[in-house]
Amino acid sequence: MSAQAATRAPRLATTAGRTVRRTRPAPTLKPLKRDEKGVPIPHVNLIVRDTHRSRLADHYFQTLQDDLMYMTYVHEPNPRKPPRPVRLAYDPNDPYTKHRFNPPLGGNRWSKQLPPPSAPDNIVQLERIQIHSMIKNAASSRVNLLGPIMALRSITGANEKAGGQHTAEGVQLVRGRKNIQGWVRPGLPVGVKVDLKGPQMYDFLSILVEFVLPRLREFQGVPMEGPSSRLDKMSAASGVVSFGLPPQALGLFPQIEVNFDAYPQPFGMHIHFFTNAKGVGAQNRARALLSGFQIPFARS
Repeated sequence: MSAQAATRAPRLATTAGRTVRRTRPAPTLKPLKRDEKGVPIPHVNLIVRDTHRSRLADHYFQTLQDDLMYMTYVHEPNPRKPPRPVRLAYDPNDPYTKHRFNPPLGGNRWSKQLPPPSAPDNIVQLERIQIHSMIKNAASSRVNLLGPIMALRSITGANEKAGGQHTAEGVQLVRGRKNIQGWVRPGLPVGVKVDLKGPQMYDFLSILVEFVLPRLREFQGVPMEGPSSRLDKMSAASGVVSFGLPPQALGLFPQIEVNFDAYPQPFGMHIHFFTNAKGVGAQNRARALLSGFQIPFARS
């Protein structure tokens, strides 16, 4: 080893411990503010957008909507007659009965109204899905509602104001309205419910028809009335289709199946499909819509 190399070695050792560029200390960030629930509030307004398009929504707007127009179309060559004027029980111009409750004669006839004319802008469409469950043990202890609340959150993915959407209500408590001796009191939580709209609605519907209903034992289809049932009943003109699932169906959801031990007490649920169908035979048009989403129906 030469003398010149020996003099370079300590210089390299001394410069190795020093930095070439001058560094600045990391900036100190102020702690985030927290809301009334203790959740930190970010510095910017975060809004979570959809990461993909809904498959069932595309199926409705590209295929099913045209099929429903063809299936439910009613040709009306002549214009409709004007509606009959409503006859009130009392004369509204009579000063002695001016401030009385004045109901129409014959009762409320909204279920006997004709459906709107067939047009591309009023084709039957799914508006929202409501999942509802009554927990009998909630009357004795509110702790029994924690399991259903967490189960509905995992199944639907709905939370209060989730994704920056202020209209998202999440899972809600169902409280009693009347006093039933020995069980329900006004204001007492007795169940849970959640309303789904938009992409979450179609995502839940796809999981229901692809994972839950095909594996449900002894399920022949959603029961429906016979062909001789009246189409102007209150239920037939509402445009709402409802059916229930047994407690065994809870473990068939993929979100629950992977962690089934976390929900020791299964529960059943009622599912309500709300559509924009109105008038006589609205429920049949709603069933035609749901059958296009592969929900089976069977006559009782």
